[in-house]
Amino acid sequence: MIHSLKPPIVRRLLLLALLITAAVYWSGLSGSWLFDDYPNIVDNPGVQPHAASVPALVRAALSSPASEFKRPLASLSFAANYLVSGLNPWSWKLFNLAVHLLNGTLVFLLARMLLLAVPHSSPPLHTGEGDWRRAGILAALIAAGWMLLPINLTAVLYVVQREESMANLFVLLGLIGYVAGRQRMLWCRSAPCARMLLESAPPQDSSQRQFAHRARSYTEGVWGGFWLCAVSLVISTVIGLLAKETAAMLPLYAFLVEWILFRFKRVSLSVGAGPGRDNAPDEAVVAHRVRSYREWDGRIAGLFVVVLALPLLAGLIWLLPGVLNTANWATRDFTLGERLLSEARVVCDYIGWTLLPTPQVLSFYHDQFRISTGLLSPWTTLTSLLGITALFVLVFRLRRRQPLVALGIALYLGCHVMTGTIIPLELVYEHRNYFASFGVLLAVVPWLAAVSPGAVQPAVHRHRWRLPRRVLLACLLLWWAGLTTATAYAWGDPLRLAQDLAARAPDSPRAQYELGRIYIIYSHYDPASPYTRLAYAPLEKAASFPESSILPQQALIFMNSRMGLPLKPQWWDSMIAKLKARKPGVQDESSLAALAQCARDRACALPTARMVQAFEAALDHHTPSARLQATYGDYAWNVLDNHALGLRMIEGAVKDAPSEPAYRITLVRMLAALDRYNEARKALQQLRPLNIGGRLNGSIRELHILLNGDLKFGS
Repeated sequence: MIHSLKPPIVRRLLLLALLITAAVYWSGLSGSWLFDDYPNIVDNPGVQPHAASVPALVRAALSSPASEFKRPLASLSFAANYLVSGLNPWSWKLFNLAVHLLNGTLVFLLARMLLLAVPHSSPPLHTGEGDWRRAGILAALIAAGWMLLPINLTAVLYVVQREESMANLFVLLGLIGYVAGRQRMLWCRSAPCARMLLESAPPQDSSQRQFAHRARSYTEGVWGGFWLCAVSLVISTVIGLLAKETAAMLPLYAFLVEWILFRFKRVSLSVGAGPGRDNAPDEAVVAHRVRSYREWDGRIAGLFVVVLALPLLAGLIWLLPGVLNTANWATRDFTLGERLLSEARVVCDYIGWTLLPTPQVLSFYHDQFRISTGLLSPWTTLTSLLGITALFVLVFRLRRRQPLVALGIALYLGCHVMTGTIIPLELVYEHRNYFASFGVLLAVVPWLAAVSPGAVQPAVHRHRWRLPRRVLLACLLLWWAGLTTATAYAWGDPLRLAQDLAARAPDSPRAQYELGRIYIIYSHYDPASPYTRLAYAPLEKAASFPESSILPQQALIFMNSRMGLPLKPQWWDSMIAKLKARKPGVQDESSLAALAQCARDRACALPTARMVQAFEAALDHHTPSARLQATYGDYAWNVLDNHALGLRMIEGAVKDAPSEPAYRITLVRMLAALDRYNEARKALQQLRPLNIGGRLNGSIRELHILLNGDLKFGS
């Protein structure tokens, strides 16, 4: 049950934490867009509607290029931001900060509920003012630390990661609802419930009937608690999934809370009278009835079968064929086995990055991370696997003696089940710890604060080394706030951020590329600008890394071509060699698309022979992507004037991505330009089923006019 923020010191602590967090992040709001902000927001016309019409909002909701599930809730929030302030990133980052502060408040509420739910050797829930005060202070410290953690900065100032923070908003709401429901179900195990049942039976002949009536009312309350649990998990998971897939972990988190804190227990009331003095139920007899509970609640077990076990099984059946298909790993630098080995190191590293962060480890770009190719390559792979095994053992060993520590570790490990195992994602991202860091602090902060309401341990153990532990906690809070402040300040200016991240990660191709790209922007394509000279070194350094994408080569070619300067042959050679060596990734495809667009707009004088070589090298891999085929089709049609090749490429894109309307629209236009109107009309008919919510009304109207020469529409 969620109570008011009492006593006053708790309210003040939470308010102070919120104000400090806002102040720490404020300087970072003036920054610009970064990395994945561009394909998801800046270069995505879908989230830039001209009006809040239903078709425009449906188009926005389904416009995310980052996921097959489209993340419509996050995309709609992007569209709302655009309608309010256009592409001014300040207001977008302010929205992210507001979500983070709201999440911090929810972390406080959840932490306090978990602290008060810790089982004793005798299991009543805590209702004393002292417990509330201690739990409130601890929860405020956990929330303050969580909001100030440097590892959580990217979920605030990196605009696109609003997806992560919004998804976890619903995760936190779902957990709060679940814990509240379970507390309601188990409330009759508490001393207040026993007293109320006792008081409901006056020393009269009707005492048996009144006692039974009160018991039935509490039974109804138990079922109400169960439905609160079920609704909280189902609704919060569904809504959270509309922001990002990480919300699917909510049922697992709730299961861990249940397994460690509530242990699947249930109340079992006996309503028969146990006469004491004056025929009233004796207090001891009532307490015995109230505290009689079975060790297993089938309702809760059944709930987790429905919301966790069955979806997990279905998800594995859906995922495994793709995971085991080696073609799906072609764009990665690692295999499935190498990913599992590498993620063991990553998950262990995250703990240090959370508690003892430094600028060097929180470098944002982690593409320089060394892949594990064996247990001893590097040797930290084996030690990390042993460390994770030790954490699992600790969860089981501490589950009863130190349940908060066990739960914190379990939540941390559980958070990385999706992103740290078999799905072929990139290896390292700091924002993946947005919820996981809560688990770390839940395990660590109560021990550091030397305040453990409900901990099953002697008081002397709780207070051992109290002063040094509290000093360490204060130092950590100051360090987290200081590093987050310094990093947020760097994020407040694009050039300052690029220089800072390049210094933090000198071996990161992406960091060096971003620094060069910012120099190009600041140069305004003026050969005499001092920024032009500065751009070459970081870009050529980034291009020299064998594992880097072709973004640096593309930037060098793009820059010199725009300024009318010579193009070095080694830039082309390096780019084509990389495209031949491995299947192009998203960044490689974006690079080719940028060059093709520049050539199409006649802004770049690019040698067509070199461009064709680059496209052919990229396409000479198993199952080239629809996006790559569409890009080459556009280049062939508009630059090479090879209509047959352009049409063939776009037909391949439509075949490989039949649900993408942009390719079908291009196909209709190409067929019409070739006077193949019957085929064009057929292609237009195939486009209509994709017009969900009228999102393609404008495009279909234009195509209808193109094919029929009139204003008829909708037939």
